[in-house]
Amino acid sequence: MKSHPTVDQKPTRSQKICMVTPAPTYSRKGNRVTALRWARILRQLGHQVTVQQSYQRLKCDLMIALHARRSHESMVRFRQRHANLPLILALTGTDLYGDIHSDESAQLSLDMADMFVLLQPEGVNQLPLSMHHKVEVIYQSVTPPPRQFQPKRGIFEI
Repeated sequence: MKSHPTVDQKPTRSQKICMVTPAPTYSRKGNRVTALRWARILRQLGHQVTVQQSYQRLKCDLMIALHARRSHESMVRFRQRHANLPLILALTGTDLYGDIHSDESAQLSLDMADMFVLLQPEGVNQLPLSMHHKVEVIYQSVTPPPRQFQPKRGIFEI
């Protein structure tokens, strides 16, 4: 498995990154939360990140798209404008366990992407063997609370 830079490591060259998530700006759903978290981390690493609901033909060095089916049109526009720039597809649970098996646009997105980001290693088993070389797994984690958690009696908390 490849080593990924930590937030403390600075890139050798700042990249302009276009990130596309189908979730609207006001959404608190997984794709939007993931896009905003990744944008924050990438900015801390020294990159310029623009998060959009669809690709608006911005000039950038690479694109990260979340969701194969719902970001397909953005991927097509990006690829038409920037045939040789990296196109990274973050595969969501909806992609892995649904869309890529039955939806033509999701399948075309797989073909178009230069690399896939998965958030758990078992997801690779949902992809054709011929695409495994494109996979990179990034383990996400949460920051532990600052103090010891003390559950309240009579209340179920998560």
